[in-house]
Amino acid sequence: MDANSERRSDPKRQLSMPSEPLARASSGITRRGFLGTVGGTAALTLMAQSGSAQAAADRRNPELAGGLPKGTALRVQPVLVHRLYTRQEKTSWRGYGGLHTQNDVNAEMQRITTELNSLATAAEFPIELNPLAIVSSDTDVGRAASATCDVLLVYAAGGQQNWLEALAASGKPNLMFLRHRSGPVYLWYEIVHWHFLRKGGDAIQETNLNVDDIVVDDYAEVLWRLRAHYALKNTRGTRIAAIAGLESYSALGTQFGPDHARNVWGFDIQIVPDADVQKRITAARADAAVVTQAERQADALIGEANVTLATDRRFVVNSFLALTVFHDIMKELNATNLGVAKCMGSLIGLLDTPPCLVLSLLNDEGATAFCHVDFTHTPAGVLLRWISGKPSFVCNSHFPHDGVITLAHCAAPRRMNGRDFEPTTLMTHYESDYGAATRVDYTRGQTTTTIIPNLGCTHWLGFRGRIVDVPSLDMCRSQMDVAIDGDWKRLQREMQGFHTITTYGDYLRETGFALKRLGIGWQNITTPA
Repeated sequence: MDANSERRSDPKRQLSMPSEPLARASSGITRRGFLGTVGGTAALTLMAQSGSAQAAADRRNPELAGGLPKGTALRVQPVLVHRLYTRQEKTSWRGYGGLHTQNDVNAEMQRITTELNSLATAAEFPIELNPLAIVSSDTDVGRAASATCDVLLVYAAGGQQNWLEALAASGKPNLMFLRHRSGPVYLWYEIVHWHFLRKGGDAIQETNLNVDDIVVDDYAEVLWRLRAHYALKNTRGTRIAAIAGLESYSALGTQFGPDHARNVWGFDIQIVPDADVQKRITAARADAAVVTQAERQADALIGEANVTLATDRRFVVNSFLALTVFHDIMKELNATNLGVAKCMGSLIGLLDTPPCLVLSLLNDEGATAFCHVDFTHTPAGVLLRWISGKPSFVCNSHFPHDGVITLAHCAAPRRMNGRDFEPTTLMTHYESDYGAATRVDYTRGQTTTTIIPNLGCTHWLGFRGRIVDVPSLDMCRSQMDVAIDGDWKRLQREMQGFHTITTYGDYLRETGFALKRLGIGWQNITTPA
């Protein structure tokens, strides 16, 4: 089990909070600036001439020393909602709650600021904190609701119901934090379900916030929800370089998938025709400096202690030439995702290798790069990359049996934990028995998240798994047998779609939370902890 999975195995485990507050954690680069940092032939040279793969990556790109590049920071606006009461004789004059005086409010403001700075420091993704806003009057509500932010984090200590309703209706996602034992008890800890969600009745009436958006005491519960919002922010608006056109596994045809990606995810799809790729590859092969660089990169990769060559070296060189071309295309388009169509059609002839190794290298750098420019699996692959901070492995599903499912593909990332390179054999793509692809020796015992989107782009299924074997069967080169944590017979009965997306770690909660925001169906067959 990886460290991240172990940390996340207990949903009640509290975050460790540093004693001193820090201003903010917002060192991430922007999504649109990602290729400006890691793009381009020189900047994305995969291997140095000597040293380990990890050291080579760190020397080439200092940002990668701490893992894959970060996305645009999630901007959070904390809001303390409260009301101070005036004592009256012989009548009920105050509601529940531990904020009785301005001194109590001041202490709570400091407590919240300290806790949030510690939360931002503990997060593995960038969070930018706005100064704490106070809502204790009708006038305050409008200012807080119009703040420039991605998420309102509302501390509902007290105050009027219509204030909370106005914040929830602001058009910005809301998370509500309530105190039971972590500080002075909050009024809305008592009445949030009855008054706010159900409006005094038995059925939930509130449409802008639901029970999944409410947290009591536990900042670990806040963190994973913020992680989901961060991933959504960085997934929406992804620009895609669609090499050689579009493909579709969608049940509704070629146009449905791209329309879904544009309308639901805001994807910007830029088609790069074969003729453009041909022109660029021809120029790269005629450029002595580019060829020399590709030769050095290939030799450095082949020379790594955990890399074995089982194909012709020229295919590895061809892959690095293609990598140079793809880098240039992505940088010019300001694209962070690349998809390849016609892998075994026109593209294998243009590149003189399948693009498998190229896609592996791009994912290891922190981009998202998948076989088939298909929009049943592309949104899931991009979302899981940003949720996990690790590469997404898009692969083929097989028939679940005896609690195990096999996942396999030839375009497999090597840096699946986001830092270290797994042992890898460079060999031919299986079906063509040609070119360079990766057979990655994945870590046995590793906890994984697997997502299977359906072909209609309306419903995703997910489960937590554990890698129990890494076989070498006559199928796509990188293979993992994954033990299914959950009702595998239900998976057998109800599985839809074809391609799966797998990453190291357990991110089922974040995935389901994000999909709910988009109106996409979610089925988690792993029994919640």
